[in-house]
Amino acid sequence: MALVRYFAGARDAAGTESEQRDATSLGELLDGAVRDRPGLTEVLPRCSLLVDGVRRADRATTLGPDAVVDVLPPFAGG
Repeated sequence: MALVRYFAGARDAAGTESEQRDATSLGELLDGAVRDRPGLTEVLPRCSLLVDGVRRADRATTLGPDAVVDVLPPFAGG
Protein backbone atom coordinates (compact mmCIF):
# COMPACT_ATOMS: atom_id res chain seq x y z
CA MET A 1 0.00 0.00 0.00
CA ALA A 2 1.26 3.43 -0.92
CA LEU A 3 1.00 6.29 1.55
CA VAL A 4 -0.40 9.42 -0.12
CA ARG A 5 0.24 12.71 1.66
CA TYR A 6 -1.73 15.78 0.60
CA PHE A 7 -0.44 19.28 1.28
CA ALA A 8 -2.09 22.73 1.44
CA GLY A 9 -4.87 23.11 -1.18
CA ALA A 10 -4.60 19.44 -2.16
CA ARG A 11 -5.27 18.51 1.47
CA ASP A 12 -8.35 20.75 1.47
CA ALA A 13 -9.60 19.27 -1.80
CA ALA A 14 -9.01 15.69 -0.64
CA GLY A 15 -10.55 16.28 2.76
CA THR A 16 -7.69 14.45 4.47
CA GLU A 17 -3.99 14.87 5.20
CA SER A 18 -3.06 11.36 4.12
CA GLU A 19 -4.39 7.98 3.14
CA GLN A 20 -3.24 4.51 2.16
CA ARG A 21 -3.94 3.43 -1.44
CA ASP A 22 -3.46 0.07 -3.09
CA ALA A 23 -1.92 0.84 -6.49
CA THR A 24 0.98 -0.46 -8.56
CA SER A 25 1.49 2.69 -10.67
CA LEU A 26 1.22 6.41 -10.18
CA GLY A 27 -1.59 6.59 -12.75
CA GLU A 28 -3.61 3.91 -10.98
CA LEU A 29 -3.14 5.74 -7.68
CA LEU A 30 -4.20 9.10 -9.14
CA ASP A 31 -7.23 7.63 -10.91
CA GLY A 32 -8.39 6.04 -7.67
CA ALA A 33 -7.82 9.20 -5.67
CA VAL A 34 -9.89 11.31 -8.09
CA ARG A 35 -12.63 8.67 -8.22
CA ASP A 36 -12.89 8.56 -4.42
CA ARG A 37 -12.19 12.25 -3.78
CA PRO A 38 -13.80 14.29 -6.60
CA GLY A 39 -12.54 17.54 -5.09
CA LEU A 40 -9.11 16.63 -6.42
CA THR A 41 -10.28 16.80 -10.05
CA GLU A 42 -9.40 20.48 -10.48
CA VAL A 43 -6.45 20.63 -8.09
CA LEU A 44 -4.48 17.56 -9.13
CA PRO A 45 -3.45 18.73 -12.65
CA ARG A 46 -1.63 21.71 -11.07
CA CYS A 47 0.18 19.64 -8.45
CA SER A 48 3.72 18.38 -8.36
CA LEU A 49 4.03 14.73 -7.38
CA LEU A 50 6.91 13.25 -5.45
CA VAL A 51 7.35 9.50 -5.28
CA ASP A 52 9.71 8.57 -2.48
CA GLY A 53 11.09 12.12 -2.56
CA VAL A 54 11.70 12.30 -6.33
CA ARG A 55 9.51 14.40 -8.62
CA ARG A 56 7.58 12.23 -11.06
CA ALA A 57 5.09 13.10 -13.80
CA ASP A 58 4.96 9.81 -15.72
CA ARG A 59 1.75 8.01 -14.84
CA ALA A 60 3.49 4.70 -15.66
CA THR A 61 5.87 5.18 -12.71
CA THR A 62 5.86 1.94 -10.74
CA LEU A 63 5.07 2.19 -7.05
CA GLY A 64 6.74 -0.10 -4.58
CA PRO A 65 4.75 -1.65 -1.75
CA ASP A 66 5.86 1.03 0.73
CA ALA A 67 5.90 4.02 -1.64
CA VAL A 68 5.25 7.51 -0.31
CA VAL A 69 3.53 9.86 -2.76
CA ASP A 70 3.41 13.55 -1.88
CA VAL A 71 0.84 15.73 -3.64
CA LEU A 72 2.06 19.34 -3.64
CA PRO A 73 0.00 22.18 -5.12
CA PRO A 74 1.77 25.35 -6.26
CA PHE A 75 2.87 27.44 -3.31
CA ALA A 76 3.15 31.24 -3.02
CA GLY A 77 3.64 32.36 -6.59
CA GLY A 78 4.82 29.02 -7.88
